[in-house]
Order: sequence, then structure tokens, then C-alpha cells
Amino acid sequence: MMSVRAINGCSIIRTATSAGGPPVSLFRHRIQRLRASHLREFSKLRLNFPLIRADRRFLGNSDAPSCSTCIHSLVESVSEELESISRRKGSRMRVRASVKVKLTSYGEVLEDKLVNQELEAGLLLEFKKDADRVLLAVLHRRDGKKNWMVFDQNGVSCSIKPQQITYIVPNVYNFDHTGLTDFLQRAQDNLDPQLLEFAWMELLEKNKPVTPEELAEMIYGRADPLESYCAHFLLSQDEIYFSILESKGSRSIYSPRPTEQVEELLRRQRVKEAEDKEFQEFIQLLKSAKKAPSHAKPPKSSWLADDKVQDRIGSLEAYAIDAWASTDQQKLAGTILKSMGLQKTSVSALNLLIDIGYFPVHVNLELLKLNLPTHHSEAITEAAEALLSESSDIDAVRRIDLTHLKVYAIDVDEADELDDALSATRLQDGRIKIWIHVADPARYVTPGSKVDREARRRGTSVFLPTATYPMFPEKLAMEGMSLRQGENCNAVSVSVVLRSDGCITEYSVDNSIIRPTYMLTYESASELLHLNLEEEAELKLLSEAAFIRSQWRREQGAVDTTTLETRIKVVNPEDPEPLINLYVENQADLAMRLVFEMMILCGEVVATFGSQHNIPLPYRGQPQSNIDVSAFAHLPEGPVRSSSIVKVMRAAEMNFRCPVRHGVLGIPGYVQFTSPIRRYMDLTAHYQIKAFLRGGDNFPFSAGELEGIAASVNMQSKVVRKLSNTGLRYWVIEFLRRQEKGKKYTALVLRFVKDRIASLLLVEVGFQATAWVSEGKQVGDEIEVRVEEAHPRDDLILFKEVI
Repeated sequence: MMSVRAINGCSIIRTATSAGGPPVSLFRHRIQRLRASHLREFSKLRLNFPLIRADRRFLGNSDAPSCSTCIHSLVESVSEELESISRRKGSRMRVRASVKVKLTSYGEVLEDKLVNQELEAGLLLEFKKDADRVLLAVLHRRDGKKNWMVFDQNGVSCSIKPQQITYIVPNVYNFDHTGLTDFLQRAQDNLDPQLLEFAWMELLEKNKPVTPEELAEMIYGRADPLESYCAHFLLSQDEIYFSILESKGSRSIYSPRPTEQVEELLRRQRVKEAEDKEFQEFIQLLKSAKKAPSHAKPPKSSWLADDKVQDRIGSLEAYAIDAWASTDQQKLAGTILKSMGLQKTSVSALNLLIDIGYFPVHVNLELLKLNLPTHHSEAITEAAEALLSESSDIDAVRRIDLTHLKVYAIDVDEADELDDALSATRLQDGRIKIWIHVADPARYVTPGSKVDREARRRGTSVFLPTATYPMFPEKLAMEGMSLRQGENCNAVSVSVVLRSDGCITEYSVDNSIIRPTYMLTYESASELLHLNLEEEAELKLLSEAAFIRSQWRREQGAVDTTTLETRIKVVNPEDPEPLINLYVENQADLAMRLVFEMMILCGEVVATFGSQHNIPLPYRGQPQSNIDVSAFAHLPEGPVRSSSIVKVMRAAEMNFRCPVRHGVLGIPGYVQFTSPIRRYMDLTAHYQIKAFLRGGDNFPFSAGELEGIAASVNMQSKVVRKLSNTGLRYWVIEFLRRQEKGKKYTALVLRFVKDRIASLLLVEVGFQATAWVSEGKQVGDEIEVRVEEAHPRDDLILFKEVI
């Protein structure tokens, strides 16, 4: 095969054989080397050396100089002329393409060149299939008045509109569509974008527009159908050297771009090529990481070391959680997924990030979506450590010494922040005196300080099966604020004297110093209570006080809502198969009931104290909606009855000026006070109470300010609560998925949702789900179920009754 290049009216022969290879490649190398430094000069050059004619007569003349000799001569002439230009002094003339100026001189010619060929069967043409594709096709027959049926290069017959036609190959009639593949292959062999650069130099010098057929004559030496189509294809795909001067239907005339514009476009092209190369290297990195075994995958930090790589990974992360920051970020992620051969879906992005090791298998997507802070900034951490180093205690002179008391701190076994503890003694008159000791974070943090503002922004600590994200920086919370066994700790102690019926007769609120004696889990505290050890008489007194308080509250209309709760601790959550420790807590357990009653007692005392001294506090109440507990008496006591009662309860209410009756708890007022390290609204109550204890009524917050703070904090707390619930549900489903197939679980029927679809409580897991149950089963009945399907990522769990 042989094709022809032409520069300045002469043809440069390019053969498909190796015989003429070296001279042609040499010419290309020389031109490329010269182009960078002499592009502007070359565009102004008028070549004065003999032209090379390359037509059939020339090729058949054995006496003519060889192609190689001609090319060498051309190269040497170009080199000499360029070197001569570089030595010239004076101003350089700038060549402009003055096509628009000359429009009047060849306007009639332009019009002739834009005449479209009449459509008829057998014509070879190119048409626009869609926004991204053009195809070659042969006209077959008319389809209606205007449309035509065609056979395209893929062998597909389809109907097209005349407006879709982008080019009609000239001088082709009755083309056999079976020859499209061969025609395309021959065209592909002839396509060389570098030919456009040579033609551009010539046409820019002459300030002349060009049609595809004229370009074919220039660069190939003839305008036969194949060469004309190749020229059209080069021009239509070109974004550097030519622009469309005028277009009409399938006919277009192209104009050479100015030198400055070409240089800028070439610069952009080089930048894009570099970016494309870098992008492909990133794709290869993804593919390598995806194929690597788990232990050999790159660490997450390696994906964040380079800014561009981090941006691309960030786009995938945003795509996985449907939270892209811009359409550009969305498009970038889509491009990456497409390059990886994946669908453009959030699931694909998620799985890819897991496959390369960036995300753990059990990544918490909800945590990412909510964008909750999981770490404290360096500035906050430094400010917190500065607070720890300050030894002054503004309340030191007002603290009462309670280090002689035996103090029990009871919490879950993995608790990091201990913010409440209990003491009790029996007075000489037989009454029980109780102390509820609460950690004193306000000893360190003041309202409006940097650390306080950060705590308010977070609103609460976040407790997940996989991690805890504290409201305060960890060192401050654990080492400074938290109660510690065997050490003197600052506290705010609420003391209460109970009558034999559980009613409060005396109370006080004081800054104090305590020394916690025991750090107990609920399980160990329950065990001590069952052992009834004489040396732990104080713990038994606390249990006795809890019982009489519970009885008293019931007489005041309190509603029992005890149920089963699931608690999960995941060990090594980054592992594909982490260890899952699941605990089911019965709120009716002795130790849990004890702590529950003491926390309610503390809240009632603080509300009473605040009311007595007109202290603005976050008072919490809850109407009962006229609940008739006797209406649920037919249901088994415990989770089944509690579930039915909770369904008819009204939402809690808040008041910031005076107490509101809490009907469900059966007390006249209630303030959450016992978790100031974990809950910001508890901390605000501490700020207010401690301001009063310091001897004044200049409170940090007015009732209105408290209301504003509560609105923001409660909104954040709802988000955290939802996150905790979804995280717990995910790991319960994962726990059940791992269990032996066909394993049976005991379930209580809580209620019927629709027909025989019932809401169930799995007793061994403390987990609520739905399932179809057989005829005859009633609310409160016990049945057996097994897991049919469990997919935690899809939040799917299906149970089937075992009959």
C-alpha cells in the first residue's frame, strides 16, 4: 500500500512496506525536533527548493531521483532556511489567516463547495449515531418521506434522518455494504494526524481555507474516495490546527487556526496527555491493589499521601455515600468506575474501595454520610491538656470531704468515662441516706471556652459497637474529669434521705471530694447482691432504697417500661471477620434497676433544688396521655407489656424556667444531671448549679439561652441516636449471619403489624424483627424462628417460624 503526503503543493511518499521506512522516519524525527523551536518561523517560511512530484508517472520513471534522496534534500533545505531565519535581525512579520477578509473574493467558490449531494441508494456516508459515536454506512432505501434506511459498519440496519449525516464520500455509487469493514481498515491504515500539521503550515502561509477533498489532494496526492474520507475524518476529529469556517448539511470548509492559537492548543494537549497518563497510572494502581491479597493491600495512608490521588479516592468515597460536593467530583468518580469496568453506582464505588483496602469490609457508611467528627483537632487537644495542667480549683474551699464513704461506680464493662457513683448508709432512726456522686467536668471547663464550644458542637459522646468518640478530648475526659478507683476525685454530690415509703424528706447538693472504692460491671454488681455479703451492706442498702423508690413511683403513676436491650462490642473492626461480643441486658436486673432508680432520684432532687432557688435548668417532663396501665394487665409483664405501653406514650417536653411533671417516671420534675462528661445538656445543668453554689444568682445561661442550646444539641443527639441504632442493627444482623444455618431462636410476639405479620423480640439476641406467624398465635406467645437470610449491608434480615 502506498499513500502520499504533500507540503506546499508537493507530495511526500509514505509506503506501507519497509523499503522506504528509514528515510520517512528520519524526516519525521527531524521535523519533530525542529518544530518546537521554529514553529512560528516555519509558518512564515516560503520554501525555494525544487518540489517533489509524486504521481503515477513520477513513480514509474526509473531515471528519477529516489524517494529517499528527495526527502533528504527537502529536510536539508528546510534546515538551511530555518537557520537562515534565526540569524536574521529586525522585526518578524506575523502571518494572519485572513479568510474572513478574503470572503468577498472567493465567496462564490465557497457557496459552490457547500452544495450537498442528492441522497440516493448506494451512497457511502458517515452519520452521527449518538452524542459520542459516528459510524460509516451505506444508504439502502427510503424510510418515509425524509428518512433513510442504512446498513452501518456493524452490520446493523437502522433508520436515520438527513440531519444525522456528517459526510458523503464523493464519487462512490452503489457501494456494497459488505465492503464497509475493508474500507474502514484501509482508511485506518492511512490515518496519520501529523499530516494535518504539514498541511496547516502550507495553508496558513497561503491564508487559504480547505475542503476535505482539497486536503486529500494535498496530503495524499489524490482525492479518491478513500483519501477524501481520510481527510474528512482527520479534519472532523482535529482540535488543534483547523476550525470549521462554514458548514452546510454534510459539507464543511475548514480554516487553519492562527499560530498563537495552535501553540496554546498544543500546550493544553500536552498538559492533557500528561494528566491522562497520570490518570491511567492511577487506574493501574487501583487494579493492582484490587488483585493483591488482603495482607498485601496498600495501607489507607498511602492513598492520602498524594493530593491528586487523595482527590480521586475522595471522589469515590463521596460517590459511595451519595454525598459528592460538586458535579465535577461526581463525574470524576464516574470516570474512574467506568475505567475500572464497573457500573456507575454507589455500591460499585463502595465495593471498589473495600477491594483496594481503603475501606474495611464493615465500614460504617452512616458515620461517613453524617460526617460526624471522630477526632479532636490539635488546637482543641492542646487546649484540653492546658486545662489539665492548671492545678487551681475555684471550688476547693467549698468542697465537702466525703472520702470516708464507700463508693460504688457501676457501669458496663467497656466504659471509658465514669461519671457517676453511689454511696448509702442507714441513719440511727432507720432511714436510708443516699449519695449520688457525679463527676465534675465544670471544675475544668468554663462556658464559652474553646473546649466548651467544641463539646456543645458535638452535643454528646458517640457510642458505637466499633468505637467511642468522646465529647471531650480523651485525655481530659479520662484522666481529669472521670471518676477513678482509689483516687481522690472532684465531684458534685447529691445527698437524699428517704422515708420508709420512698419519699424524699431531706436533700442537698454540694461540691465534694470522693474516693471511689469499687468499679463494678452490672454483672458483678448483680452477683454481689445475690451473694448478700455482710461486708457489702452499703450495696444492699442501695438495692433496698431502689426497691422502695420504685414502689413509691408506681404509686405516683409511674409506668414500667423495662425490656431487653442489646449491647455489642466489636473487637478489631478493621478485620474482615472481627470478633463480635453480644450481650443482652435485662433492665429488670437487680443492678440495672438499682442504677436506674438512683439516676431518677438524682434528677428529681436537682429539679426540686433548681425550682427552690429559681435556677434556669433544662427541666424535662413527659405527659402520660392518660395511660390506663390496667388495660395492658392481660399482657405478660416485661418486654411484651412495655412494648405496648411505649407505643401510646407521648414525646417528652422541656421547660427551662420551672419543673414539668414527668408522669411516666411518676415524679414532679426531672433534670438529667448524671452524665456531664457524655451529654452537653447535663453539663449545662452543672454550670447553672455550680454558679449558685458559688454564692450568686449570676447564671451562665438564661432560660432563653438554654432553650436555644437545647434545640441545637437535641438535634445533634437525634442524629447520634440514629447512628447508634443503625450501627447496632448492622452488627446484630452480621452476628446472626455468622450463626449456624438452621439455628433456632426463641421469640416473643410483641404485636401484629398486618394480618399474620408479627413484630417479634428475639430473647437470646434482644433484637426486634418481623415474621409471618401461624394461626392461633397471640400477642405475648412464645415461638421459635430461624434465620432465612441475613445481609447487614442491605439492612435485610428474614425470619421464618419453625412449626
